[in-house]
Amino acid sequence: MNHASPKIKVCGLTQTYQAHSLTDSGIDFLGFIFYEKSPRFVLNSLSLKEIAEIPHLKKVGVFVNEELDKIVEIAHDAQLNLIQLHGDEDRQFIIDLKTKSGKNIEIIKVIRIGNQNQEELQNIISHFSETPDYFLFDTDSSAFGGTGKTFDWRILNQIEIPKPFFLSGGISLENIGEIKTIIQKPFALDINSKFEIEPGIKNLDKIKSFQNTLRNHDL
Repeated sequence: MNHASPKIKVCGLTQTYQAHSLTDSGIDFLGFIFYEKSPRFVLNSLSLKEIAEIPHLKKVGVFVNEELDKIVEIAHDAQLNLIQLHGDEDRQFIIDLKTKSGKNIEIIKVIRIGNQNQEELQNIISHFSETPDYFLFDTDSSAFGGTGKTFDWRILNQIEIPKPFFLSGGISLENIGEIKTIIQKPFALDINSKFEIEPGIKNLDKIKSFQNTLRNHDL
C-alpha cells in the first residue's frame, strides 16, 4: 500500500537565491534560524525584509529560548508562517505566543531526544499535547540541533504522538529507507547539515536527489 510521502523542510537557509530555488522546486517548508549562536544564524546574511519577500507560504522561524515579544516582532516583520521553538519553552509560553502572534501562525514544539526512557518521553509529549500544532523530534545537543546525528527512531514506536510530527536529526540519502521502521509516519522530514556545502549554504543538487528518492520510496 502506498502512503503519501512525507513533506520536506529544508532548515538553516541563509541565501535568498537558494530559498527561491527551493520554492520553485516544491520544497514544502523553508527554515530560517534566529538563534545567534548558530552558525546558520540567518540575520548574519539576510534582513527581515529580505526574508519577508521570499514568496513561500510555509516559512519557519526557529527560535531558542528567545523573548516572547521578540519572536512575535520577528515573525511579523519576516512574514513567517510557522514558529519553531527549539529551546526549553514551557506550555504557558506556547499559549501566550499563540495569543500574541495570532491565529495564522502555527507552532512547532521541538522535543530533543537524548537519554530519556519511554515513560519520560511520553510525559513530555503529554505535557505539551494540546498546545503546539506540530511536534518535531530532534537529537539532543548543547548546540540545539544541526549536529547531523540521528537518535534511535525506534523509540517513536513506543510512545503515543497526538500531533503530526517533523522528524529531524541527521536525515540523509543513506538512511531514508530506515524511516520505514517508524510505525506512525512523520508528517515531514527536516533536513539540514547533511545537505550542505558549508553551514547555511545548501547543496541544491543533493536536495533534488532527496526529493526524487523520497518520491520513489514507499515509506
